[in-house]
Amino acid sequence: MCYAIPGKITDIQGKIAFITYFNETKKAVMEQTNIMVGDYVYAQGGYVIEKIPVAEAESMLEAWQDLFFEFKEVDNQFSNPETKLKSSNPELNELFRNVTEKNQLLSIADAEKIMQLKNKQDLTLLYQTANSLRHQNLGNACCVHGILEISNFCQRNCLYCGINQQNISLRRYKLTKDQVLKLAVQAVEQYHFKSLVLQAGEGSYTVAELAEIIKTIKSHLNVLIFISFGEIGLPGLKTLFEAGARGLLLRFETSNPNLYQKLHPGFNLETRLSHLRYAYELGYLIITGGLIGLPGQTEKDLVQDILLTKGLNAEMFSFGPFLPHPVTSLAKHALPDADLVLKVLALSRLLAPPEAKILVTTAFETLKQNARQKGLLAGANSLMLNITPIRLRKLYEIYPKRKHNVTSIQKQIDQTLVLLKSLGRAPIDLGI
Repeated sequence: MCYAIPGKITDIQGKIAFITYFNETKKAVMEQTNIMVGDYVYAQGGYVIEKIPVAEAESMLEAWQDLFFEFKEVDNQFSNPETKLKSSNPELNELFRNVTEKNQLLSIADAEKIMQLKNKQDLTLLYQTANSLRHQNLGNACCVHGILEISNFCQRNCLYCGINQQNISLRRYKLTKDQVLKLAVQAVEQYHFKSLVLQAGEGSYTVAELAEIIKTIKSHLNVLIFISFGEIGLPGLKTLFEAGARGLLLRFETSNPNLYQKLHPGFNLETRLSHLRYAYELGYLIITGGLIGLPGQTEKDLVQDILLTKGLNAEMFSFGPFLPHPVTSLAKHALPDADLVLKVLALSRLLAPPEAKILVTTAFETLKQNARQKGLLAGANSLMLNITPIRLRKLYEIYPKRKHNVTSIQKQIDQTLVLLKSLGRAPIDLGI
C-alpha cells in the first residue's frame, strides 16, 4: 500500500513546489536542492519527501489512473446522496445550507446549538453536511500515518492516562536508537509509509537522545517525521526541528484551564499552549485537539476546544473519547456516547479551515466498532495505523483494551484498504 502518489513539479517559487497529480495542482514545501521543474516527487503533509525516477513515477501513475477516478466517483456518491435529509427544523436546514453552499462561518452560538442536537435525523444531517464540506474542500484524499510508540516511561501523573508515573504495575520499555531505526526502516521500505509519528511518554529520553534518533532516521530514510514526546521545552522543540522533525502531535486535552489543572497536577494549560504556538512558529505541522467526555467537561468546553485547535493553526484536528483506565483515579467515570464524539468530529469540519485534516482516533475505534467508517462519513479524512511491535503495544496502555493491539501491520493495512475503497477514499496525501 502506498501512502502517497507521485506528482510532477510544474513550478518552483522559492521553497514552494507546485505539484500536479491527475490535473490537480497542490503546493508543498521543498527543502531538497537536487529537485527541479519536471521531476517527479512524493509529497506528504505539505512537504516534498523525495524525488523518484521517471519510469517508477509513470508506472505508479498509470496504475492509479483508473482507480483514482473510480474512487472519486464513489466518494462523490457518499458526499452528495441523491436523497438528502432535511431536518424538521427549518433554521437548522438553513444553517447547514449556508455552511456548504455559501461558505458562511458558524457563530459560537450556532456551534453550541449543534453540540446540543439529540435527534437522530438532525445528527445524520450534521454528519452528511460535514462529509459534504470535506469533499468540497479536500476531495477524496485520506492521509494515513504510521505511529511508533518507542517508550512507555513517563514522568507525568495525568489522571486519565494508564502510563502515568504512578502506575507501578506496568512493565516499562525504552527502545534504543538502533531498534527505532530498524522499525522505521521496516515501516518505510516494507510497508511504504511516507510519514511516521514517533511517540513516547514525557521524559522517556533526553532531548539529545531524541535528536540523535531523528537524525539517524533522516540519514537513512526519506520520510516525514512527527514527534509526540509531551512538553520537551521550547529549546527542545527547536533542537528536534533542526534534527529533522517536521510535525508535532501534542494534544492540549481541554481548553478549560481549571479542568486542565485538575487532570494534570502541578502543570498548567498555558505551558502546553506555548509549546504548540512556538512549534508552529518554527515550522512544525501541528496535530492537536482534546479529549471528549472528561469529568466536569461541558458542551461549551468542547466548542471552545475546537476553536482553540483552529486558533493553534492545526494541520490536523485530533479529538478522541476519554476512556477510563482501571489503575487511575478516574477508573469509574462513564464512557462518552459515540454520537458525542461524532458531533465533535463533524463540528470540527464545519469550524476548521478548509484544508485541515481531521483524525479518526484509535480511541474512538476502541469505543465503537465501526468508528472509522462513521468518522470518515462525518467529515474526517485521516487515520493512524499502529506500527509498534505487537509485544510492546499492550504495554503502551494509555487506556484499556486498545483496538489493533494484536493486529499485524499488514492486516491493518489490508483492513484500511478495504474500508477506504468502499468509501471511495484514496490513501494518499496530496499536500496543501
